Amino acid sequence: MAWIILVIAGLLEVVWAFSMKQSEGFTRLWPSVVTLVAMALSFGLLAWAMRVLPLGTAYMVWTGIGALGAFLVGIVVLGEAVNAMRLIAAGLILTGLVTMKLAS
Repeated sequence: MAWIILVIAGLLEVVWAFSMKQSEGFTRLWPSVVTLVAMALSFGLLAWAMRVLPLGTAYMVWTGIGALGAFLVGIVVLGEAVNAMRLIAAGLILTGLVTMKLAS
């Protein structure tokens, strides 16, 4: 159950990162509200998962899901650039996540 909660927390990290971008520096009300609510939920679920999972594992997976998710949202939704170096970097993060899961 802790792993499912951790994945949800990581996905909420993607939500708050995207909505923070949309808030334009917290100058737009609703994206700012979504950012703060998603942050609170994400942190809360991360804390819940850390009751069972080791700190390093939980934090790495949470940030990795957030980083990869934000990377993909940036490309798909915001039209950010895709190049070989960025894809290699994302692949290394994914490899690290898979390795961490296999090691725990």
